[in-house]
Amino acid sequence: MNRKDIRAGILHFGVGNFHRAHLEYYTDRLIRLGGSDEWGVCGAMILPHDERLYNALKAQDGRYTLTSFAPDGTIETGYVESLVNVYWGVKEREKIIAQIASPEIKIITLTITEGGYDIETENARYDITNPSEPLTAFGYIAEGLRRRKAAGLPVTILSCDNLQHNGCVAQKSFLTFFERQDPDLAAWAKENVTFPSCMVDRITPATRPEDIVRLNEMNGTDDKAPVYCEDFIQWVVEDKFINGRPAWERVGVQFTEDVTPYENIKLSLLNASHTLLSYPSALLGHVKVDAAMRDPRIVSLVRDFMNIDVTPLVSVPSDVDLEAYKARLVERFANPAISDQVSRLCGDGLSKFTVYVVPNLSRMLVEGRDITREAFLIASYRKYLRASLLESAFDIFEPCMTEKEKALICSSEPTDFFRMKPFKDLGLCRYEDFMEKYLLFDSVSVAKGLEMQ
Repeated sequence: MNRKDIRAGILHFGVGNFHRAHLEYYTDRLIRLGGSDEWGVCGAMILPHDERLYNALKAQDGRYTLTSFAPDGTIETGYVESLVNVYWGVKEREKIIAQIASPEIKIITLTITEGGYDIETENARYDITNPSEPLTAFGYIAEGLRRRKAAGLPVTILSCDNLQHNGCVAQKSFLTFFERQDPDLAAWAKENVTFPSCMVDRITPATRPEDIVRLNEMNGTDDKAPVYCEDFIQWVVEDKFINGRPAWERVGVQFTEDVTPYENIKLSLLNASHTLLSYPSALLGHVKVDAAMRDPRIVSLVRDFMNIDVTPLVSVPSDVDLEAYKARLVERFANPAISDQVSRLCGDGLSKFTVYVVPNLSRMLVEGRDITREAFLIASYRKYLRASLLESAFDIFEPCMTEKEKALICSSEPTDFFRMKPFKDLGLCRYEDFMEKYLLFDSVSVAKGLEMQ
């Protein structure tokens, strides 16, 4: 690979660890095969707290090490060199907008978290009336697309976030934002911007300062921005690109007309199971996920959830062995080399419940299915949040939580919790079996609740 020949054809918002272990990894491998030098990546980092990572990547010309750990102990390390530029919006707003507008950019990709598609935030509302000084991905992309509109340059916007129908979610959010800010732009975008959905998968923990030291010592490197992850990786993408795309299929990416069955399996099994194990594990004192997965009570909870609750609800693609997939998930969760922090899995629960848990729970309630583990999970989530707010037992990360919702959490009436965003439209109080189990789990310890599963 000659990095001087690589040009950015993709602009990415959210240059975090997952992106650097996933899309960047695939793109780096593709470029190394030859013939794809026009598909490098330009990184857009727009949040104030991005400064440390921006400085580290900038000093390294975008290069960083990626180390993967397999459950059998195999370790692989290499440099990822597909990230050819990084810009920090706090100081380089115009450079990001100019890159969005560049004819060389064919695809805009996003990992802005599940909550990043909310156009009702204060910053998003600011961007609607201040188009030349954007703060959010909505505002940046709108300003860049205005220039593309003038030049007649269509583009694909590809969400790589863990959302069901993430392309549809992105399309609705961006087009609604455009309508409010610039109806002419919205009309153009409906004809000249495509929003494929995709399913992404690779467990990638946060890299803490002690991990940087550990990885550099292990690899003999001096990398200020290393990433580590599991060896497993998967990406299934709808082939709806309006202005060309990399031949990612050459390096294992699967293209399809409909990503729905793949994303249902992943969100309902992997992501929902992570949410399921996170709150009881935290309340039991488990710090790392692999430690939680050495607790037979947690393993039993996860297996029963997958087998009894989720399996009957998912449509399985013909190329997926569901039993092998579930067994591999348990193995992946228990991998000590890439064990994530339980606290990270607990973060942004309001968004995660909405995406990973509520769709299946809604169906289970209507169909009269066993909701024991779901009642236990919601009761555990309430206990976790109450311990955080009333006892400062945990440092919670809930960016979408309002003061009104904090009051609902602190209420002594357990059913007030159902007025929280993820649950308020489910009518949980109408389901006698759910109510009986929820109130029972709310009244006992998490350990006792696990015994009652």
